[in-house]
Amino acid sequence: MQGIPLDSETKVVQVHYAVVYAPRRSRGRFAETCVTIVIDEQTAQEQSDPDKHLFAAKVIGPSVSSESQRIYYLDDWL
Repeated sequence: MQGIPLDSETKVVQVHYAVVYAPRRSRGRFAETCVTIVIDEQTAQEQSDPDKHLFAAKVIGPSVSSESQRIYYLDDWL
């Protein structure tokens, strides 16, 4: 995702594979409570369940929003 800087010297904001709860896949950012970080792309694919609105994705985060909420930004749906 363009606009989210990654700091190579820290481990604060990183790219992760995840399973994201997303009733609408048009969103570009998700609350931490909607994101489950997994070890790799295969695990994300295995744990996805479109009938339950759980989708495999690559996300960037966590980042703190202006409302002090920890959020993840969508990098790509898998």
